[in-house]
Amino acid sequence: MTARLLVLGGSGFVGRALVLEGLDRGWEVTTFNRGRRAVADRRVRTVRGDRLVPADLRPLGEGRWDLVADTWSGAPRAVRDSAAALARRAGAYVYVSSCSVYRPPPPMALTEATATVDADADADADGGGGDYAQLKRGSELAAVAAFGERALLLRAGLILGPHEDVGRLPWWLGRMARGGDVVAPGPAELPLQYIDARDLARFALDAAMDGVGGPINTVSRRGHTTMGELLEICREVAGGADTQLRWLPAETLLAAGIEPWMDLPVWIPPGHEFEAMHGADVERAHRAGLRCRPVQDTVADTWAWLAALDGSPPRRADLPPLGLDPEVEREILADHH
Repeated sequence: MTARLLVLGGSGFVGRALVLEGLDRGWEVTTFNRGRRAVADRRVRTVRGDRLVPADLRPLGEGRWDLVADTWSGAPRAVRDSAAALARRAGAYVYVSSCSVYRPPPPMALTEATATVDADADADADGGGGDYAQLKRGSELAAVAAFGERALLLRAGLILGPHEDVGRLPWWLGRMARGGDVVAPGPAELPLQYIDARDLARFALDAAMDGVGGPINTVSRRGHTTMGELLEICREVAGGADTQLRWLPAETLLAAGIEPWMDLPVWIPPGHEFEAMHGADVERAHRAGLRCRPVQDTVADTWAWLAALDGSPPRRADLPPLGLDPEVEREILADHH
């Protein structure tokens, strides 16, 4: 029997991956969004509406779906109202959440039982404001309130891959393409955790259809790649003959005021209060079938997507810009090389 998938959103990074994964399986795919962007595929049935307008949710109570997938990161009341409208119309509800929901500072080897931030499923904060962790946790609570054990909460960490609209891997690839000496944050052997959006989408649909519910940390195992391997592959894929990685110790960069994760995306040095973003226990996800493709594939496919774009890559307007200022980079390199 052909499964019926409803994606709330479906035009952004992870939402797009969910739509395409459903289509690849031959499923009936419906999207519900405001119509600002769309996955150009005639097989997708589109329903227009704004989740923050109660009257716009009426069509959700008229269909039937085996699975609903939701990537919302704004006011939890949007998930509350959408999930309530769908509770008797859908078999399962997958909410793509975040490891950010864990109470800071999160411990290394954090599990799904680790304490989370305090949050409210009825919160009405605007999607562009509010505390991200509280918004995500409030949305988790809203999904569970409507679907109970049928709600699957995928606590993702770093998400990479083609169509990334946050800009982390695109920034590194763009920096390599500019050439010259590139500040590479040490240690090179720093183990990383991340997930390709396509692997996240595949696991989301598999796990939900298998009846998996509750919270589940959804990223690769720690050390799926390292900072050194990731940047070397970026250099090989996008760099020119003059592109050279110049490795600097974490303490040197921190003393210079370089901000991990923001100035140098992906990088969180050892001992940082949020180093657990690369240190979650993910055994539940892998027992449930999560499989992560090689980092070479993620980097190469992302570069191929970037190279084919007519213009700049998409960037979420609600997020601050990423990346090290070129002048700051030149000064650091001049001081230490």
